[in-house]
Amino acid sequence: MARKKPASRAAAKTATRKSSSARKAVGKSSVRNKSSARKKIASKGRAAAPVKMPKRPKQRIAISHHREEDFKTDGLRAYAHYRDLGIKDASGGLAQAHVIRLIGPCNPEEVSKLHFHDIDFQMVYVLKGWVKTYMEGEGETLMREGSAWTQPPKIRHMILDYSDDVELLEVILPAEFKTVELST
Repeated sequence: MARKKPASRAAAKTATRKSSSARKAVGKSSVRNKSSARKKIASKGRAAAPVKMPKRPKQRIAISHHREEDFKTDGLRAYAHYRDLGIKDASGGLAQAHVIRLIGPCNPEEVSKLHFHDIDFQMVYVLKGWVKTYMEGEGETLMREGSAWTQPPKIRHMILDYSDDVELLEVILPAEFKTVELST
């Protein structure tokens, strides 16, 4: 559609003012409602495929009451007793949690072995006593009753020493994982 030329200079100025006013009005409305003023731009590449999240296992309630007979020696380390809190079964393997009693006195030749766990998440909380650890990037740290820490995936670490009465709460994701001992 061709635009008509205004008859006079005054008419041209008036047309320009009207056009400018119309743009300002559109500008003001676009400030209030930006989405209506923007054009949708079609993607030139391929559309991304929807990401399918793995189906999480159905979870159930887990209740665990303290019983001395629940501490077993069938855990990761021979120098520790483990009390499974039922999280592995209740979460369908999503996580595990247990109370660990390290058997005293500490024998550094047995316990001080540099290793890492192939996990997604690990958290430890000292329920009783103390434990001295080494974690790569952190160095030696004394953890006492009430101390908590996380260990990022595959961080190299080891226990250096602990009290005869130490008890730890440990939570790990996933429940099944690999531990790799490193030569020092």
